[in-house]
Amino acid sequence: MSRLLPRLAAPVVAAPASVHRMARRSTHPWAWWCWAIGAAAAVSLTHNLALIVLVCAAVITVVMVRRSDAPWARAMGLYITLALVIVTIRMLFQITIGGIRYGRVLFTLPQLQLPGWMAGIRLGGPVTLEGLVYTAADAGRLGAMIICLGAANALANPKRALRSVPSALYEVSTALVIAMSVAPQLVESLLRIRRARRLRGGTVRGLRGLGALIIPVLQDSIERSMSLAASMESRGYGSTRDKARVGRGAGFAMLASLALLCFGAFSLLSLANGAALGISTLGAGVVAAVIALRSSGRQLAVTHYRPDPRRARESITALCGLAVIGITVQLGIIAPKVLTPPAQPATWPALDPLMIVIIGLILAPIAATTTPPAGEA
Repeated sequence: MSRLLPRLAAPVVAAPASVHRMARRSTHPWAWWCWAIGAAAAVSLTHNLALIVLVCAAVITVVMVRRSDAPWARAMGLYITLALVIVTIRMLFQITIGGIRYGRVLFTLPQLQLPGWMAGIRLGGPVTLEGLVYTAADAGRLGAMIICLGAANALANPKRALRSVPSALYEVSTALVIAMSVAPQLVESLLRIRRARRLRGGTVRGLRGLGALIIPVLQDSIERSMSLAASMESRGYGSTRDKARVGRGAGFAMLASLALLCFGAFSLLSLANGAALGISTLGAGVVAAVIALRSSGRQLAVTHYRPDPRRARESITALCGLAVIGITVQLGIIAPKVLTPPAQPATWPALDPLMIVIIGLILAPIAATTTPPAGEA
């Protein structure tokens, strides 16, 4: 008994910090992109203002809860501002120029007489409720899609996204990562340059100080985006074989996948009762694209530096985005007037239980993922 007492009294050793970092690792960047594209696709299929606003609120909530402390993760505010600017401009054009004049008149602006060569354009006139509602929904769709894609930029590290692209798309993915990193780099450069100006004693603000910020921010962001590609090359992301021609089978599969994807998107968005045909054709196009990429990628050996793992949280996050698209399409089949309300007369946006399921799937990554550890690149 006396021999057991020292063992029982031994201090409990805390788990090393590396264990906690593994538990709080960042989610795979392409899982966030699948989730964001699913939310953006769902918004593009509707004119229901309630669903658009709820999707935006859900996406922003996920970003606020799951973004990291990296400077580029603060780019979400830039995309929200851009979306609000787009909606505001569209509403101003509808009020002043107006494309929809039918319906309930709210107020009437003084109408200006324009020259004869500007026939068809009218400034001023009646402003109707139906015109404002339709414009708000149409512009809100574009603004919501920008917010969804901005959420992917705020949650997915562009430097880590390059690690998991197929070998056949290496050159294209390098250009895409550089393009995707421009907006986050702008925010990071702006914060760093403003901090440097304050340390130097600069106090000029407003429009007078804007000129001293634009050129350094643009120059710094472009230089950092280009250095990203160079750093990835130096870490072993380059090709390790001579150039070779793509086989006939891979080329045929790629052409077939493009044709199937285009026809599937056309059937889904344009043809009446073409949802089943569009989804099946899109699925066949995705399968053909995977076959083509795997076949052509075998001819190109590309090294990977610390590849990100794909586990349950990544699968759940990506499947949530795909499920959002499927349920939105199903809602359009079951209740088309809920997904696309009639333009006249203007009514309150209708609600449906499937809309709650869509919002729940968008919020699901909060429970499935964790906040990235501080300082993780």
